[in-house]
Amino acid sequence: MTQAVQVARRLAPRFAARAADHDRDGTFPADDFRDLREAGLFGLMVPRELGGLGATFGEYAAVATELARGNGATALVFNMHASVTGALGAVNEELAETLGLPDGALAARDRLLRAAADGSWYAVAMSERGAGARLSQLSTVYEPVADGWRLKGSKTFCSGAGHADGYLVAARSAADPSVVSQFLVPAGDGLAVEETWDSLGMRSTSSHDLHLEVTVPADRLLGGVEGLALVVAQLMPHWLVASYAAVYVGVARAAIDAAAEHLNARELGGLPAVRARLGRADAAVAAADLVVAEAARRVDEAPGDAETNRWVWRAKLLAGTTAADVAASVLEAAGTGATRRGHPLERLYRDARCGSLHPATSDVCADWLGIAVLGGDPDRDGSAPRW
Repeated sequence: MTQAVQVARRLAPRFAARAADHDRDGTFPADDFRDLREAGLFGLMVPRELGGLGATFGEYAAVATELARGNGATALVFNMHASVTGALGAVNEELAETLGLPDGALAARDRLLRAAADGSWYAVAMSERGAGARLSQLSTVYEPVADGWRLKGSKTFCSGAGHADGYLVAARSAADPSVVSQFLVPAGDGLAVEETWDSLGMRSTSSHDLHLEVTVPADRLLGGVEGLALVVAQLMPHWLVASYAAVYVGVARAAIDAAAEHLNARELGGLPAVRARLGRADAAVAAADLVVAEAARRVDEAPGDAETNRWVWRAKLLAGTTAADVAASVLEAAGTGATRRGHPLERLYRDARCGSLHPATSDVCADWLGIAVLGGDPDRDGSAPRW
């Protein structure tokens, strides 16, 4: 899998060269995704027997970090696709039997994964206004119809909206709101994008609102059985929490690189205070990177284990706070000139600031970990439902 990391490293400078224009205009980096498709990275998490690269979670994290050093927004959207394909790819026959999946569920899964290996990419339509990413609070509903399933609702923060080939949509049963399911909805009729995304950072993710009133075939219900969404959130929190972490480690490292280039060009590296800021930033990012790597290693060896999950939440917390702190510090070291629009550090500062806000937010992560330290059940003992 070293080859995939090398491919990501080769693509990163291309992404970086385009990043400023897309950030300024708030446009989607379509050329980046063309490059990802041609490089075969949409099949990164697809098992080899289905035509993909069969990456582990740790290998995904290494790829995501490299992509984010080019453009964090591109890496963030790619993360959504990897989350869908990675979660699907992890459902083997043993897990399918444990979950009680019906006959045909794995065949439907395989069709979606083969499509990804062939170049299709998927976005995630989960968050909603007022509910965030809490699955139990969603207002989007579904009901069975003769041709499959009817879904109706609105999503927000849908990265890649209007560009993806399909969308992972979380919805609650109209008959029983306690039942939350997920569907892979193909792009096309019944979906409408409302261009609402004009944000501080990650501006080129095109994370617009997505409105749905659509009927999908029966096999687009993931797992072939209702009510799996909350179960999967418990079994695979790494895709809902820690997959973001690798992206923000990459953004933080890019901020250090940009600061060093700026400071060397202006011959400011002789100032001890400047060097000290870069030194602290380097150590902080290296530490966050190690935590992400340890979390990823544990996910690959013991997914869903209690101690694994603690590392998952640690990784998200540290990556988000580290990215924001490091970008702020090196921007201050670089001086006022680096705050001008169009300067790489100005963009990276804004992108890095988003890390703590992505679900699970840094406050939610810290609360989860605090409950665990106190001996409680962090998934159930909080003041609000995690999902």
